[in-house]
Amino acid sequence: MSAPPTDRPAVRPRSGRRPIPPLIFLLVLALAALAVWWNVLQDEQDRDAAQAAACTTASAAPPSLDPTTLTLRVFNATDTAGLAQSVAADLQGRGFVVEEVANDPSDREVTGVGEIRHGPRGTDAAAYVGLVLRGAGDHLDTRATAQVDLVIGPEFVFPDSLATPQQVSAALSTAQSAAAAC
Repeated sequence: MSAPPTDRPAVRPRSGRRPIPPLIFLLVLALAALAVWWNVLQDEQDRDAAQAAACTTASAAPPSLDPTTLTLRVFNATDTAGLAQSVAADLQGRGFVVEEVANDPSDREVTGVGEIRHGPRGTDAAAYVGLVLRGAGDHLDTRATAQVDLVIGPEFVFPDSLATPQQVSAALSTAQSAAAAC
């Protein structure tokens, strides 16, 4: 038997269109969309990281306290006579309650501009005093009171080592604005 005749040719003629250029265009378009979304997600992650850093800074910021509620002892750990008395007079002029002025009674070696000694109950007060004596070391001891000792070190220069009331206010306002951003 022979095959019936058909009107169709065995091979279909090409239409002349090539599928490659439209596929390349779609691929480029998809890559561009992917790049845009990648940038959007990166920007969002950067914003979240910046806000987390600001909140961490705000939580570590010293509290804004009233100096009249803080009881300090000022000790001199240097060979300069009368330095503790000068610092105590300056702090009293700012409203701090200075309970004692003397040479450092401890055997601790103090380096730098000084050291702030306190117990667990005096942590907030010590952080506030740290704004006044910039660069002072922090020493946590076992005392049960909120009393803070300000120990003047060998690199202390009166009055340059003490922050001015304006500098303390500026540091506190920066911390408060960071807290408001959270």
